[in-house]
Amino acid sequence: MTERILVVNPNATRSCTDGIAEALAGFAAPGLPRIEVTQLDGGPPAIVTWRDWFAVAEPLVQLVQREPAAAYVFACVSDPGVDAARTVTHAPVLGPLRSAIAAAIARADRFGIIAFADPSMERQRRTLAAMGLESRLAGHIPLNMPMEVLTDPVAPREALIRTARQIVAQGAEAVILGCAGMAGHRAAVEAACGVPVIEPCQAATALALQAVIAARPALARAAE
Repeated sequence: MTERILVVNPNATRSCTDGIAEALAGFAAPGLPRIEVTQLDGGPPAIVTWRDWFAVAEPLVQLVQREPAAAYVFACVSDPGVDAARTVTHAPVLGPLRSAIAAAIARADRFGIIAFADPSMERQRRTLAAMGLESRLAGHIPLNMPMEVLTDPVAPREALIRTARQIVAQGAEAVILGCAGMAGHRAAVEAACGVPVIEPCQAATALALQAVIAARPALARAAE
């Protein structure tokens, strides 16, 4: 199998895909699996509603079936299609939301989430409930900006910083950026709010790298 990690943006907004790729550029190094970022060109402009979430699940499954990889990351912070894709591959399939929550609780007792929009909050709350971590959530605030605004390098910055500071004031010791479109703003938001800021695609890719590298000795023994 090709030792690559395939990161798939389920929406068709190119600026979002480019922002994800830029956020993951620092993960490339000699000896590590290759990270390839792509998108579902037939996907919606953003994963906003439950209908969007369900609509991309089967195309993501089909992509996994035709694109061999050592691990997959579905780069939407509602984790669409993850459980379905796990039924058709033995490779790790990781969702950014669960990965970011795991990263947040590894660094802080309580955390908050800057959600993409009001409709995405219910999906994120359900994930927290499934993980048994509702009590660790200090703040959960939607930004409610269009994807093309969110991915702009300047336009959403002030709102992101203001929201992060509000979440910190509510008791959060770490903040999760609740949409892949926010990826380019992580460092600036962290500098402004004074607590760790988790970019979920980075969190999921870090776990994918860990899984692929950890599997190397087992794969080598199996080949002997």
